[in-house]
Amino acid sequence: MLMSMIRFTMANPGSSPEEQASMHAAMLEMCEYADNNGFMSVVLSEHHGAENNWTPSPILLAGMVAARTKNVVISLSAALAPLYDPLRLAEDLAVVDLASRGRVMTVAGLGYRPSEYALLGKDFAERGKIMDHVLETMLAAWRDGTVTPAPYTKPHPPVFVGGESKIAARRAARFGLPFQPVAHLPELQAYYEEQCKEHGTNPVCIMPAPDYGQVHVSEDPERDWAEIGPCFLDEATTYAGWQTGKVSSAVHTKASTIDELRATGIYNILTPEECIKRIKDGKGMFSFHPLCNGISIEKGWESLNLFVEQVLPAASAA
Repeated sequence: MLMSMIRFTMANPGSSPEEQASMHAAMLEMCEYADNNGFMSVVLSEHHGAENNWTPSPILLAGMVAARTKNVVISLSAALAPLYDPLRLAEDLAVVDLASRGRVMTVAGLGYRPSEYALLGKDFAERGKIMDHVLETMLAAWRDGTVTPAPYTKPHPPVFVGGESKIAARRAARFGLPFQPVAHLPELQAYYEEQCKEHGTNPVCIMPAPDYGQVHVSEDPERDWAEIGPCFLDEATTYAGWQTGKVSSAVHTKASTIDELRATGIYNILTPEECIKRIKDGKGMFSFHPLCNGISIEKGWESLNLFVEQVLPAASAA
């Protein structure tokens, strides 16, 4: 089964406002193109005060994407819930839920960077308690009609709890919310399901595949590893610097060179023929990150066009 998604962070180290404006325009065009060509989802994420210009406003972006698309699920993965006023978050998610007719899915994450909490005047040490307060307040506001207008989706807009810990799994079960581990963690899924039984809630869990990786399609992978490999490596090492201690994710790696990064399979540059072979081998999940950390707009379009024009027709004919 072929499932494709497209991801944007808007990170581009050293980019000017003009370059950022061009990236945002390209992002919306790429989302529309992906929607028109059967992509399953658009994934947006959030960081604050990032030196690489990572977007702090995924809900705003989600509204823009909703206006340019008709079918894709728009996943906020993750929205850092403790950094929001809970009623304002409930209002904003209700609005994008209405505008998208229920296509915006929010993964509520704690975050792991103390600097973000400091920037927004929140206590990092109390982030678990803050998360509980935000979720409780938000769900109650949708339930009792405090938020107007009422959201499109009943009983409330799609909200998952994200994380990699038993605490996160318990939180999801306690609030009766779906759970999305940050990596392929079947033992954590099993623990979440046990907790749901204890709380009398319905378990729903979505997590990355064990071989999850980003894909860039190229007619000359060696050429493109030389050209855009540094963009992948810079993103990977930035993540590694942020995700210290026990924090990790599906894209977490200790790789410090491009060759080491290639060996992990987290970032892949494949020919159209290699993509087709993957599909025939039953590996039909493709996650694109076409503007990753400074990849040029032209190079991002090249990858998407090769996939749509050469890989998708072959996959349909198979």
